[in-house]
Amino acid sequence: MTTAGTTTTSNGKAVPRYQRILLKLSGEVLAGQGSFGIDPERMRSLAGEVAEVARSGVQVGLVVGGGNFFRGVEAAARNMDRVTADQMGMLATVINSLALQDALEKQGVPTRVMTAISIPQVAEPYIRRRAIRHLEKGRIVVFSGGTSNPYFSSDTAATLRGLEIHAEIVAKATSVDGVYDKDPRKHADAVRFDSIGYSEVLSRDLRVLDASAVAMCRDNRLPILVFNLTVHGNIMRMAMGEPIGTLIS
Repeated sequence: MTTAGTTTTSNGKAVPRYQRILLKLSGEVLAGQGSFGIDPERMRSLAGEVAEVARSGVQVGLVVGGGNFFRGVEAAARNMDRVTADQMGMLATVINSLALQDALEKQGVPTRVMTAISIPQVAEPYIRRRAIRHLEKGRIVVFSGGTSNPYFSSDTAATLRGLEIHAEIVAKATSVDGVYDKDPRKHADAVRFDSIGYSEVLSRDLRVLDASAVAMCRDNRLPILVFNLTVHGNIMRMAMGEPIGTLIS
């Protein structure tokens, strides 16, 4: 698999930089301008962008959070048992994954939801070799249910699945355009990094991803790209290798 950069064919058509990606979406992005639930227009727009990338020949794995319905950490902070809260959050990711599957298949792209939690009436169980086979057949695979274990976030689930399917990059789509030295929504003088090392992200406690996810990528040399999902077309730009966001490597 080539990762040298965007190339073109003899007829001038651009070729994607990556052949297989793991795209991490937060549940909150599905809520659109709201703070809860799923915004149908936002879902259609997002599915259209992802479908375009898949039709370009890129194999796409997706992990979506559940924060638009339930956040286990916040519930635990309100004195709910952490294990129970995390299990509820994992179920929220299944709801989002099913909605995303429906939207993607309406775009004409075959999609499979695989879940780490056994729900055979709803989705396929996660089996690594089967997931890779789906990808090889041109199907988008949506990984839901987190890791099936409490105390692990959907960021960690995304890096784990990315490693298991041999993705070339984990692309985390957020509401900001990269990694900053401090929260740009609170500090006007925040400075954005074009690239940064794993260890610096951890030592500066930048919290763009969970520390366990960053450490896992560092130990296995899996690059992470953090980019702005709210700019239309950025998913394709990421797949083509255009210089957007912040590369953690």
